[in-house]
Amino acid sequence: MNRISIALAFAALALAGCGQDGNGGGQSGGTRSQIRIVGSSTVYPFATAVAEQFVRNNPRFKAPIIESTGTGGGMKLFCAGVGTQHPDIENASRRIKKSEYEDCQKNGVTQVIELPIGIDGLALIEATGSPKFSLTQADVYRALAANPFGIPNTAKTWQDVNASLPAIPIRVYGPPPTSGTRDAFAELIMEKGCESDPAMKALKQSDKDRAKDICTKVREDGAYIEGGENDNLLVQKVSANEGSIGIMGYSFLEENADKVRGIPLDGVVPTAATIASFEYPGARPLYIYVKGDHLSAIPGIREYVAEFAKGWAPNGYLTRRGLIASPPETLGLANGTATDLKPMTAEGLE
Repeated sequence: MNRISIALAFAALALAGCGQDGNGGGQSGGTRSQIRIVGSSTVYPFATAVAEQFVRNNPRFKAPIIESTGTGGGMKLFCAGVGTQHPDIENASRRIKKSEYEDCQKNGVTQVIELPIGIDGLALIEATGSPKFSLTQADVYRALAANPFGIPNTAKTWQDVNASLPAIPIRVYGPPPTSGTRDAFAELIMEKGCESDPAMKALKQSDKDRAKDICTKVREDGAYIEGGENDNLLVQKVSANEGSIGIMGYSFLEENADKVRGIPLDGVVPTAATIASFEYPGARPLYIYVKGDHLSAIPGIREYVAEFAKGWAPNGYLTRRGLIASPPETLGLANGTATDLKPMTAEGLE
């Protein structure tokens, strides 16, 4: 028996011994016959669409259990260990962090398989009946940072932020800190708005931690309202509160075009085309992470991944749900990984 076979055998034994009845659903006598998936609320509708096709095309397998925990919360669960009490797949609206990957390794999750599933846009939305906003990354940063450019935020209206904007109170519904969408918002919009000031760019070089605090810490005085992990509820709140703004994945904007519309950011409207080209500043890749340590013990993981690959193709069924296909090179790599399920390394992680 070679080293890989021995490792897989030990992993299977660990899986069989770690589970407990009633933990994670579908478990009995220390085993589990259903795939368990956690993570991003943005990826959730795509993962459930794949699950529907997976069951239809593979009737011998049970339907996966999918929980919308947010990317950050899901990563903690995913990386906590190997065994039936731990999930098999993590949905993520951002790439895994180096610290999370290291946690996985430390906890025995040594086979992490990374699959980019497509592109989504981090859209700013407003009710269709609201006055039309057009914002810059700097506007958003000045409105929502706790200490924009190092000074406590006192802005009450959008006009306080930019004299050309309406005197409408700043009220923005957005994701909680556990959400990958919140992380993407910090990286793609807040940091870029902050770095519109050359002094902040210089500070990033001299004191990275202080720069991160100034550039990404969101105010807590009521201007920014955490909307939870339910994006459909966020749409309802924005559509019911004229003048408010929401932060969410483009796919939910597309599904609710009768209630909300996208706000141009730096002059670019969020559309499938501007997101696919990365012209829209909020464009971001989406991922799933598969626990290779579970492949031999939990039935159906390989088939579920294969089904996901069918859906993320340029004309796949997920594009009809709002997912935007990855560029050809990324798509080719993803298709290859979906077949060979080769684990990733820490190279390039931040």
